[in-house]
Amino acid sequence: MPLRSMPNLADMGNKSKKYSVPVVVYSPESQLRRPLVMFRSMVKDLSVSRELAWRLFIRNITAQYRQTFLGYLWVFLPPLVTTVTFVFLNAQKIIRISETEIPYPAYVMIGTLLWQGFADAVLSPLKIINQSKSFLAKMHFPREALIMAGIGEVLFSFTIRLVLMFCVFIWYRIPLPATAILAPAGILSMMALGLMFGIVLTPLGVLFQDIEKGLPLILGMWMLLTPVVYPLPTSWPASLLSKLNPVSPLLVTTREMITTGTLTQLHPFLIILGVTMLLLLLGWVLYRLALPHLIERLNI
Repeated sequence: MPLRSMPNLADMGNKSKKYSVPVVVYSPESQLRRPLVMFRSMVKDLSVSRELAWRLFIRNITAQYRQTFLGYLWVFLPPLVTTVTFVFLNAQKIIRISETEIPYPAYVMIGTLLWQGFADAVLSPLKIINQSKSFLAKMHFPREALIMAGIGEVLFSFTIRLVLMFCVFIWYRIPLPATAILAPAGILSMMALGLMFGIVLTPLGVLFQDIEKGLPLILGMWMLLTPVVYPLPTSWPASLLSKLNPVSPLLVTTREMITTGTLTQLHPFLIILGVTMLLLLLGWVLYRLALPHLIERLNI
């Protein structure tokens, strides 16, 4: 029998160093005791989770429309149905809508598309967490990948819906003002606000399914209190509700960026945007601290 040479222990040690796997150490000490270390870890996890987020995004988009007859047409149906409904109600004088700066069908369509982007962002975090329960406790990976994948789905759906917006502008011959170049900032600000609400609600939604079931109902009522299908109200108490509604300045300003170019709600828009960025960061911290405990409690 030929003799087999024994492996060199030094070489084995070098190989183990070369192919070492990162070690995760769990400590009972709260991460809030060292905020700078926690922040660096958050930024690092956000950076390394891009590839996983992309794979999750592809998986979810493929699974979402695989077993549907209409496929991606479902992305267009909510804004189309809402627009047709309110245009019909307004034409039949069942509801009375004051004059709008652009043709009413275009006004409703643009407002509905913007609102749908906000609503999708609210629902996204809890939706993707529930979809990923099967491997959350089995695998260690940056949880930020789930949020990034959810954001990708929201942007994907909104990008497809932009086809409807372009058709509206062409059909009604609405000229684009110079402020249209700022529209992406307005759209992203609405999605950021929705994402902030979604992340804050996620811990409760993981524990109680009532949150996930009730969110569509709340969003439906919220839409009626937001100037999506009607101009910004000026009479009390509707005007007060509009001022207290954080979505109103963002939606109105973004629609004005795209259509008229006259930004009547710019100052509230900037205030809401600043507060949203701060609360979004705090929501990220809450999500990072709460999710491991929720996974352990649910034993998923």
